[in-house]
Amino acid sequence: MKKKDTQRHSAALLVGDNALQADVNQPWEQDNQAWWDWYVTLADNIEEQPVELAPVSSVQVTDLPSDEAIIEELRTPFRLLKKDRKKFQQNGFVKLKKILTPGAVVRLRQELVRLLGESFKSSLDGDVRDRFLSLEMAWLNNPLIKAYVLSERIGKICAELLNVDSVRLYHDNILSKEPGCGRTPWHYDDHHFPLATDDVVTAWIPAQPIPVEMGPLSFAKPLSVYELVKDIEFNKFDTSYDRKISEIFKERNVAVEDRAFDIGEVSFHHNRSFHTAASNKTVQSRVVLASTYFADGARIVDEPTMVSGDWEKFIPGAGPGDIAASELNPICWQAKD
Repeated sequence: MKKKDTQRHSAALLVGDNALQADVNQPWEQDNQAWWDWYVTLADNIEEQPVELAPVSSVQVTDLPSDEAIIEELRTPFRLLKKDRKKFQQNGFVKLKKILTPGAVVRLRQELVRLLGESFKSSLDGDVRDRFLSLEMAWLNNPLIKAYVLSERIGKICAELLNVDSVRLYHDNILSKEPGCGRTPWHYDDHHFPLATDDVVTAWIPAQPIPVEMGPLSFAKPLSVYELVKDIEFNKFDTSYDRKISEIFKERNVAVEDRAFDIGEVSFHHNRSFHTAASNKTVQSRVVLASTYFADGARIVDEPTMVSGDWEKFIPGAGPGDIAASELNPICWQAKD
């Protein structure tokens, strides 16, 4: 798929003479960063007021772990409790503390910021404002990021939450919500992944603590609330989809989990879990490694849409209806017989 130049307001490409060709049922024709530039324009920020960005204290770790130590940490199984699995089944998400040590989080941030800086020609943390930056598939060329993305520790948690024997990687995504960047619109990932299964989970790994002012990922609960809004028609031109969901959740008094993330805390959310994130009102980039996993044996849907983004890059050589099992979708965890 040929990449085009990324533009700040990619939504402009979806109007006028291009409107019919850019219908939501058509494939996305640009790169992943252009997709994010477009997508954040769909968030309703009408109540957001300009504020002075707040300072954030950096995490200090005196003795950072080596690559070998991090790889060993990410191989070590995490003991998932029954109550954690129950929370995930009921609410569609769970936040687990101490998945990573502080040293592993600091090393992750250093590497993610370096990669983003090289890609976007910036040192981040104030040099870039108001954007949502994305860089995917870093695991293919970076051994350290590969250890996080293909982690047996993370893969086992995902398989246990989904109650399946084996999970594959869909793709990784380095996400950086820059200082001043507004809300992420309400959505559920089933809208985005071209996978014909509900056995899909995303591990959202913050590369620093995320105070409320930085815009932590926020979840509507329980999982069944998606039934309230699943029939709202997605609008690719404006903020009406996000606004209607917000209105219905408010009318129905839907509970929203929007607490801060401690260092080393990771969230796991189901593909039907409705979630959003507030704006980043701090001077520091909110950097996250988000990797999505699905049950082995799942197929690609018959009709992927533009909301699925650049999915053919993540499952190369496969088409609609095929089993999603390319060389870029390795098994990350498989239960032993």
